[in-house]
Amino acid sequence: MQGVGGQVLAHVDMDAFYAAVERLDRPQLAGQPIIVGGGKRGVVSAASYEARRFGVRSAMPMYEARARCPQGVFLPPRMERYQQISRRVMEVLAGFSPLLEPVSVDEAFLDLGGTERLWGPPAQAGRAIKQAVGDVTGLTCSVGIAPVRFLAKIASDRDKPDGLTVVADMEAFLATVSLGEVPGVGAKARQRLGEMGLTRLVELRALGPERLERVLGVFGQRLWELAWGRDPSGVTPTREVKSVSNELTLEVDTGDRELLGAHLLGLSQKVARRLRRKGLRGRTVTLKLKHRDHRLATRSATQARPTDAAEEIFAAARELLNAYATPGPFRLIGVGVTGLLAADEGQGDLFGAEASGRRQALGRAEDAIVARFGEAAITRAGHMSASQAPLDRAASKGHNKDKPE
Repeated sequence: MQGVGGQVLAHVDMDAFYAAVERLDRPQLAGQPIIVGGGKRGVVSAASYEARRFGVRSAMPMYEARARCPQGVFLPPRMERYQQISRRVMEVLAGFSPLLEPVSVDEAFLDLGGTERLWGPPAQAGRAIKQAVGDVTGLTCSVGIAPVRFLAKIASDRDKPDGLTVVADMEAFLATVSLGEVPGVGAKARQRLGEMGLTRLVELRALGPERLERVLGVFGQRLWELAWGRDPSGVTPTREVKSVSNELTLEVDTGDRELLGAHLLGLSQKVARRLRRKGLRGRTVTLKLKHRDHRLATRSATQARPTDAAEEIFAAARELLNAYATPGPFRLIGVGVTGLLAADEGQGDLFGAEASGRRQALGRAEDAIVARFGEAAITRAGHMSASQAPLDRAASKGHNKDKPE
């Protein structure tokens, strides 16, 4: 196995991660179809393999998942818990290589080049990774190992769940890769290429780079390179976080500003916790609203100083909501923070040091409680009104979703 600069890249993908964590915490659900998602109007965040047999897939609307699998166990997402387990997984993987790139809460790339004396050849290293992740978390993962990044990702999906696929002969493996497996090749691209009789990656070699670019634009040039197994991208250990956000799809559309404000408070709490966990603060707060007809509106405000405090994020977001004149109703609300910097960077609060210290102490105490007892263990009274609203206020139990960072 020989990649760019002697690379040996592994892609580790946790199996049906959210659903697996729910089963881990509720052993009585073993063997049952578990579907994690939010409300009737949300989407499926994860489906256990038992649920997938009924055709349930991630990103499917929840109403469709319920129709396909009415006997399923439907559970709301618990992002704090998933992130807690994710941190354990990443700590395990970091023990195998310092060149580790987490790409989401449930997957990561590792560069195993030069580690053969420690972990043995690729197949042996893959088995050691799977064993270590299982020992620490009680969960299974699938591992793909290849000389180039995109093939490692494809390989990890070949033998799910609890699989291990090693690409020893790159040319032979390339011959088996369908266009639907290639990251970035969407339905429209597959349709256009399918109309030309092309369904496998290696078949694109016959078109040449110029024709592929005419058919698919700039991406056609990259596909040409991938068809020959050329992928210069390796593993980037550090990825700059540019934003932290959280959003909620409401179960019932609403224009009730009091109810929307209560949801904003809960979302601001979650954003603040994630900022503190990452050791970050931010200056710009963004409000996101989606109208009933799916029109999207965003409004932003930049603060005098960076913050990781829920009350300050909420105050800015609430002001933006009050200033938004269009009455709604709305189907989604979200809060995000950008303009990030490390918590120990930037100018201190010269005249408000005492109040700032109290906020920080409160934040640390809140984080400790949530880390030990879970996200539901603590909330602000204002947010409780969103989940305990009268029936005519259309209370939401919608889907909380972490946005890509």
